[in-house]
Amino acid sequence: MTPKAWPNHLAPRAIRFAHRTSRFEETVDFYRELVGLPLIDDFKDSYGLDGAIFGLPDSSLTFELVRSEEPVPVDGHEQLVLYLTDVAARDDAVERMTRAHLSPAAQYEYWEAHGAVTYIDPDGRRVVFVPWVYSAPPRQ
Repeated sequence: MTPKAWPNHLAPRAIRFAHRTSRFEETVDFYRELVGLPLIDDFKDSYGLDGAIFGLPDSSLTFELVRSEEPVPVDGHEQLVLYLTDVAARDDAVERMTRAHLSPAAQYEYWEAHGAVTYIDPDGRRVVFVPWVYSAPPRQ
């Protein structure tokens, strides 16, 4: 069940996912340096907030981190799932994490069965590296 176009009443030109972090600098570094997401913008004291925005080239989807001065509760089911082109791309991501002395985390059986590897970010959220693109068959 894949829609071919946005419904007329809901046709956004871009989507941004945002969440707060009480470990702002460490979390920004994690996503920029280890995960490898391009930092496309940041802001300081914009309406009282500091933040960082990550995005991919030619994409209208962005991911934003906003500094929080108080601890932020994290649900263990929160995941950023990165669908990569193939096993080699997943292995490159795992190598970056390994060089930073990070180990894979326990993950859901589905991800285990489908060749994904999960890590935990500085806030305790899961980042899943999947060696295939959702809605496309896995490449070997």
